[in-house]
Amino acid sequence: MVFQRARTDEQRTERRRQILDAAAAMLTEMPVAQLSLTALSRRVCLAKANVLRYFDSREAVLLELLEAEMEEWIAELERAETPSSGDSLAKLLASTLTRRPVLCDLVSAQASVLEHNISTETAIRHKYAAKQSLEKLVGIVRRHVPELSDGDAITFVQTVMLTAIAAWPCSRPPEAILSAFAADPELAALRIDFTDSVRRAAEVTVSGLLARGN
Repeated sequence: MVFQRARTDEQRTERRRQILDAAAAMLTEMPVAQLSLTALSRRVCLAKANVLRYFDSREAVLLELLEAEMEEWIAELERAETPSSGDSLAKLLASTLTRRPVLCDLVSAQASVLEHNISTETAIRHKYAAKQSLEKLVGIVRRHVPELSDGDAITFVQTVMLTAIAAWPCSRPPEAILSAFAADPELAALRIDFTDSVRRAAEVTVSGLLARGN
């Protein structure tokens, strides 16, 4: 496929979409850590310098994908039936996150990798998107558990997301660790289950916040 340089706003928007679509497809085949700018450039049949006409860096591409994945997750939560308890909300959050491995992989790399090597302009845009996502998640939490204040709902969301960020890579150990778990049942007890970890953290947090508020 031969690409010509985009010259109009419409063409530039389409080129950005093509790059984002290619990166999204690649993340279904490999983890974030393995997606390089070189590989992405090859996928879209552009030189790396041409990809960088549309995004600051590989990290900027992945941040935009993270924002899109977060929007889709929030939309799913908004469509879900309102749980009758904090425990039901905890199960909803854990189960929906588990079904979104690309989101979990991206969010686990957000602070340590994706927010580096980007421009101030990209950082500002991204943080406003993150702020909007937090506000929507707080609204969802308060609809499900109206006893929580806005401040407590923020604490709850932050705790759940921080747990997910830490639990995701820990729940996907490399082959050597998997072999160690398989060889020794005592060590296997150390294996992290992502869904259970997020659910339990959410349950404990919402219970504690409700108890503190009474």
